[in-house]
Amino acid sequence: MKIIFSGSILLSIGINLFLAPNQILDGGFIGLSLILYYLYNLTPGLMIIILSIPVFIIAWFKNRAYLYNSIHGLIISSLMIDLFKPLRVLMRMDAMFSAIIGGILIGLGIGIMLRAGISTCGSDLLALFINGKTGLNVGLLIFIFDSFVITLGGLLLSANTFLLSIVAIFFAGMTTSLVTSRTFTRTLAS
Repeated sequence: MKIIFSGSILLSIGINLFLAPNQILDGGFIGLSLILYYLYNLTPGLMIIILSIPVFIIAWFKNRAYLYNSIHGLIISSLMIDLFKPLRVLMRMDAMFSAIIGGILIGLGIGIMLRAGISTCGSDLLALFINGKTGLNVGLLIFIFDSFVITLGGLLLSANTFLLSIVAIFFAGMTTSLVTSRTFTRTLAS
């Protein structure tokens, strides 16, 4: 449970303190929920849960171990994202700095949980399924999914959102990749 809370706090700070104040997106279902928040003021945490339901139904049939671990990750991280909402107005930093630091914090949070077999939303769980079948790196898969989401966000929001979101998901993807890599895990164990 400590891993879920630690990862969720990092993820929530990255989103609420760095991304949301500058209308920057993450990818996957988190990014889709942020698009809905920016356009319609819908609650991101709740939207993440709703968007994740179809993948969790598939997980019920494919791999219940991931499902059980990930339900906790989904609920706690979604709750933390909504609870940390007051950070959005706490301070506003340079948008590029926010994209970099926000991406790193999100990547750390997701990576910590993924390394423990815990997903934060359906797109992470989908990446874990594909990784299990193909051996493709989870961080790379998440980066690919995220690219689709920020392209949509760029079309619906602004070119600035698109460009800053590229920076954020690059840093999130690279950080997730580093944290979930075997080399990083061995280094931590040493």
